Amino acid sequence: MLLARCARSDADAFRRLYDLEGGVLYGVALRIIRQPAMADDVLHDAMMQVWRNAGQFDPARGSGRAWMLGLVRYRAIDAARRAGRETVMSDPPDQLDPQLDPFERLAETRDERMLEHCLGQVEDRPRNLVELAFIEGLTHAQVAARVGEPLGTVKSVIRRTLAALRSCMDDAG
Repeated sequence: MLLARCARSDADAFRRLYDLEGGVLYGVALRIIRQPAMADDVLHDAMMQVWRNAGQFDPARGSGRAWMLGLVRYRAIDAARRAGRETVMSDPPDQLDPQLDPFERLAETRDERMLEHCLGQVEDRPRNLVELAFIEGLTHAQVAARVGEPLGTVKSVIRRTLAALRSCMDDAG
């Protein structure tokens, strides 16, 4: 596992991890921040955090990709808050690396296929709340405002849905 090798300060493993996951992680940051330069900064900061904290990753709690996606997501949300605004844009700009479609690479992975299968078993409403939080990058408060539901309800539904997805993926894996 590349993260375990990174924890042992293996620079080659870190470069490989960056090559394999960087496009996907950048795509997540860009969808949240909507500004390529800021997304680059978020990716850089998150990958430095991966390098420093790889030894803290616990595979029993989830996949390495999920751990890194969480780091990028939270850093991107923090960066958007610090910037004081989120730029409204329907699609990421076309300046992405033409050789790398991060979402296609993500879709090809086994974890993504399992997640897609498990998400297909979730009812529309809870799936929508999870997608708003983890794909669109909205905070729970922003999700609640967007769907017009109380914050506590949104948090509970997301928490239950994530638990159900984790259970489904554990059973499938």
